[in-house]
Amino acid sequence: NASLKSAGHRLLSASQTPRCRVCWIMSRSRLSSRAEEVLIGLGGNIGDPLEAMRTALKALDAHPACKVIRVSSVWKTPPWGVTDQPDFLNACAAISTTLEPREFLEFCLTIEKNLKRVRDRRWGPRSIDLDILLFGDRMTSAEGLHVPHPRIADRPFVLVPLAQIAPETKFGATGVAALAAKADVSGMSCLGDVLFVR
Repeated sequence: NASLKSAGHRLLSASQTPRCRVCWIMSRSRLSSRAEEVLIGLGGNIGDPLEAMRTALKALDAHPACKVIRVSSVWKTPPWGVTDQPDFLNACAAISTTLEPREFLEFCLTIEKNLKRVRDRRWGPRSIDLDILLFGDRMTSAEGLHVPHPRIADRPFVLVPLAQIAPETKFGATGVAALAAKADVSGMSCLGDVLFVR
């Protein structure tokens, strides 16, 4: 496997995949000055996860209090936690929102429900997964809502795409790009910039 560059990009050999570039998506209009940037992880491994992620981003962008502003490349990744299941597709996105964390979470859960997400096995197969990774500078620990996400540093499938869109963001005392550079990326491959919300 090729190593991660300092900017958080991972390049595979030309025979494997094309160069991975960050897909920057400009918002249609500005939200109020109190808008915060939320970093989310997207993933799935059953049905059509790529289409599910596209649909989820479109739904977020269509919400009057949300705008999609940056999206990473899509990565094919080995399963984590429970390994007897298909590989996942994963990506990260930055969302500008004026929603409160609990409101944003509830909207993400609604999107998951609409996309037939079934929660019957922890870390098991799913059609779509939307995880709040960071919500501005907020720190929250409540039922069903933990920000920053407590397992960011343990998950290469989060760190690698997150480093593409927010390399200088800190998790603890360490930048995301630095964490991604040390992550075990065995079995990961980049599918390129294939998520489009408009």
